[in-house]
Amino acid sequence: MNDSTARGRISVHPRGFGFLGVDAPNAASAFIAPPDLNPFLDGDIVSARITPEGSGRLVATELALVSRPRAEVFGSVVLRGGKRYLRIDRSVANTDWPLDTTIELAEGTHVVAEVSGDRLVVARVVPEGADLGVERCIARHGLRAVFAESLDRAAEEATTRPVPMERRRDLRNVPTVTIDAASTRDIDDALAAYPADTSGALRVLVSIADVDVFVPERSLLDREARLRGTSVYLAGRVLPMLPEAISSRAASLVEGEDRPALTAELRIDPEGRITSTDVYESLIRSRARLTYDAVDTFLAEGQADGVPRAVEGTLRWLRTAVARLSAVRAARGGVNLAREEARIELDAITGEPTAIEARRETPAHRLVERLMVAANEAVAEWLVARGLPGIFRVHDEPSPDRVRTLSQLAHNFGIEAGFGPRLSSRSLAAFEAQIAGARFEPAIRTVLGQALGPARYTPEPGAHFGLGAPLYLHFTSPIRRYADLVVHRILKRYLEGHRDYDDIRAGLVVLAADCDRASTNAGKAEAERHRMLVARLYAGRLGEEVTGNVVAIKPFGLLVQIAGTGAMGSITTDALPGGPLRTDPAAQALIGAGVRYAVGDRITATVAAVHEELGRIDLVPSR
Repeated sequence: MNDSTARGRISVHPRGFGFLGVDAPNAASAFIAPPDLNPFLDGDIVSARITPEGSGRLVATELALVSRPRAEVFGSVVLRGGKRYLRIDRSVANTDWPLDTTIELAEGTHVVAEVSGDRLVVARVVPEGADLGVERCIARHGLRAVFAESLDRAAEEATTRPVPMERRRDLRNVPTVTIDAASTRDIDDALAAYPADTSGALRVLVSIADVDVFVPERSLLDREARLRGTSVYLAGRVLPMLPEAISSRAASLVEGEDRPALTAELRIDPEGRITSTDVYESLIRSRARLTYDAVDTFLAEGQADGVPRAVEGTLRWLRTAVARLSAVRAARGGVNLAREEARIELDAITGEPTAIEARRETPAHRLVERLMVAANEAVAEWLVARGLPGIFRVHDEPSPDRVRTLSQLAHNFGIEAGFGPRLSSRSLAAFEAQIAGARFEPAIRTVLGQALGPARYTPEPGAHFGLGAPLYLHFTSPIRRYADLVVHRILKRYLEGHRDYDDIRAGLVVLAADCDRASTNAGKAEAERHRMLVARLYAGRLGEEVTGNVVAIKPFGLLVQIAGTGAMGSITTDALPGGPLRTDPAAQALIGAGVRYAVGDRITATVAAVHEELGRIDLVPSR
C-alpha cells in the first residue's frame, strides 16, 4: 500500500498519542505520534497523509485542521515562565495550551475555557468544592451546561402564554396518574384507563406533555433545544434540554395542576391486540404523583400508603392492560436490554458514592415501560398509515457475522443458543429466557447489547429488531428528547388540518442525524460519569478480591464485569499469566501457553489501582 491522503476525526489517548478515524467504509485507524498531535484537540476534523509501516500499522502525518467542533475545554492553570497555561484534560489534548485571561488565577485553579482558533479564553472559573468529575465530563463531551439569561427569560415568558383550547379534549375528570422515581422533576407522561367494556376491551390513555405549546418551532428556545438534543443525566446533576421554568414547572405534569397534553388513546382487546389508536390534543390534571416504590407495593399487596384510594382502580386496569400487552410481546419476541443496570448510591449531603448494586427491573418499571413502548409503536403506525413523515427509531437485524459471534459468546458462558445463520426476534426472546436468573445474567446482557448494536434515528420507517416491533418511534418524552418534540409537531400539524409536509420532509434527514449524534453523545457522557464514580468508590477498596465475568477482549487485555455490581474492571495482557498471548477473534479469547481467557469466563481478581479521570479500575488476577 502506498501513501495516501485522507480526512478523519482525531481521538486523543490519555497516554499522549492519538488516532485518526478515517472517513471511509471499513477504514482502519491511523496512529498519530505525540509531536504531531500537539496542536490538535480530540474531535478535530483534519486532513492527513496516511503511511503504512512494515508492521502493518498505519501512521498519520502532515495533519491540517479542517474544522474544530469543540467549543470548550476543562483543565487546571499552570504557571510557566511568567505565563499562564491550561493543562487540558488529557483525554482532550496531549499538551498544555496558552491561556488568555485578565484574571489573576493561581496555579491549580480549575477553569472551563472557550476555544478560539488555537487560543484559549477563560469562560468561567470552577468554584471550590465543585465536583470536578462532572465539570470534566461536561467539557470533555461538549455538553451545554447552563442556559443564557436570554433563554431563561424566554422560558419564563413562555409560561405566561395562554394555552389554546380549540381542539383539546377535556380529560381533567378522568382519574390520571404519573409514575416516576421520587427524585424526578420533569414529568412528561401520565396514564389513565377506562374499565373494560362489554366486549372485554380496555381503553388506555397515554398523555404526554405538550411541550410545543411553550417551545414554538424556530423560536430561541427551540434552537437551543435542538442544539442540546436531549437532557443528560449525570449522576448528581441533570443538564436539561429545556430551562427549568418549562421542564420542571409549566410543562411537567405535576399533581393537581391543569396541563396541556397530547394523548394517545389505545383500545386493547382481551387478546392484547391494539385494535385502534386515537391521537388528540387534551387538557389533563394528574390526580396522584405515584412513585415506583409505592406502585410496586400496591401491585404486590393490593394497597399502599402512597397510592390514594381514588386511583386504585386506575392502577388495577393499567395492570390488566400491561398483562395483555406483555403476552403479545412475549409471543412476537424481542429482548429487554434495560432490565439490568448498575445503580450508584450517592450521599445526600456530600454527593460522594457510597454503594453500587445491579438493580433489577421491578413490576412498576415494567408497567410504565410496556405502556410507553405500546404508545410509541401505536403512534408510529398511526403516522405511517396516514402517509405522514416522522423521525423513527430503527434497530437493524444483526448481520450473520454478529449472529455467529453472539452464538460463540453464549457458548463461552455455557449457553447453547443455536441461532442458525439468521437471528429472529423470537429466537432472541428464547435466548433471553435461557439466561434469566443465571448468575452471569448481567454480564451476558452486557455482551448481548454490544453484539446487537444501538438503535438509530432515521426519517425512513423501519423495524425495531430488539423490541420485535415493525414500526417504532419516540413520542413519550418531549421534555427531554428533541426527536419526540418533532413527532409532536407533525401530529399536531395533521390535527390542525394541514396535509402538506414537503417542507418538513426536506429537513428530516439532517434533523434525525442531529438527534442521533446528541443521543449517542449523551449516552457516552452518562456512561463515563458512571465509570468515574465507580472508580472513586473503588478507590477505597484497593486490595479487595472480586469475582466477575469477562465481557470483552480489548487490545490492552480483558474487560471484566464485577459480579453483583455491574462495575467494570480491566486486566492488562501483561498481568495475565501464560504469555505471550494472541487474540483469537473467532473464539473471542486471548490464548497463550496452556491458557485461554475468553468472553464469559469467570475471573477472580484483586483491585490494584483506580484512575478516576479515566473511569478505570485496574485488576490483577488472584494467584
